[in-house]
Amino acid sequence: MKRRTLLLAGVASATLPFSFARAAGYPTMPVRLIVPFAPGGTVDFVARVISDPLSKALGQPIVVENKGGAGGILGTMEVVRAPADGYTLLMVSPSITGANPAINPNAHYDPVTDLTPITIVAAGPTMLAVRAGFPAKNYQEFIAEVRSHPNKYTYASSGMGGILHLQTEYFKSLTGTSITHVPFRGAGPAEVAVTAGQVDMLEDALPSMLPFVKAGKLVPIVLTAPARVKELPDVPTFAEVGLPALNHMSHYGILGPKGLPKDVIDTVNAAVRRAVNEPNVRQRFEDSGAVVVASSPQEFAVDIKELYTSLRKVVAERHLKVE
Repeated sequence: MKRRTLLLAGVASATLPFSFARAAGYPTMPVRLIVPFAPGGTVDFVARVISDPLSKALGQPIVVENKGGAGGILGTMEVVRAPADGYTLLMVSPSITGANPAINPNAHYDPVTDLTPITIVAAGPTMLAVRAGFPAKNYQEFIAEVRSHPNKYTYASSGMGGILHLQTEYFKSLTGTSITHVPFRGAGPAEVAVTAGQVDMLEDALPSMLPFVKAGKLVPIVLTAPARVKELPDVPTFAEVGLPALNHMSHYGILGPKGLPKDVIDTVNAAVRRAVNEPNVRQRFEDSGAVVVASSPQEFAVDIKELYTSLRKVVAERHLKVE
């Protein structure tokens, strides 16, 4: 099953009735939810939106702890090494489940075998956009322009080896285009460089890019979403332009250590579904541009495997390394 289908299945399942059966004796004390990044990013936002309603559903506090460092590796490894008892969980993005372990030899974990999928809480679309003044205003013009001028244009990313870097390299691989990478220290500086006209394009989270589109500083080209978004009705999805492999939204989900018992997995999964069905929680996600998913553990496992496999292939084929 393709990743786009998995996310759609998850979105549908979040609206279905479910029974909440708590694992016997779990939890009996607070649960740590590790965010492997500094406060303020999307992963941190998702963790903090879900923490209070999840605490209520589980009957124990959910303590969000930011454990940043090494691009998310330090916090991730803390969970990899934690006891498989359900009291130390990990909030992740595609950087943790795909990009970091695919390109960084210092990651020292396999997202498929060293962690236990519980659920994708929410997913968010990303968008490829170009600077104002770029000689293309839609996807057909864009792809013709970059194919006609190999290495003439540049793209910004949030850093070497990050998910935004690998996603664009995957796009280049599938389209046979040559665009020069310009890495920055974070998505914010990358966006500033493109809106200032210093770099030609970037792919980033839709919510952070929309204000620049509305201000006329970015021109939207194509996006990842199950369907066109209401804010940009004329912008096609990657699936529409013949690139379904790229049409996957960024997942934000919960993992546990390897060997997490099934009853604990099921308890946390059901609690998340209860939490995201609270109207105020769903509204906070939707207001941020995200879509509530609440997938099954099995759906999340397939999603991770497909992402990790595809990014490892991109890294190998394009001889990418962390510098």
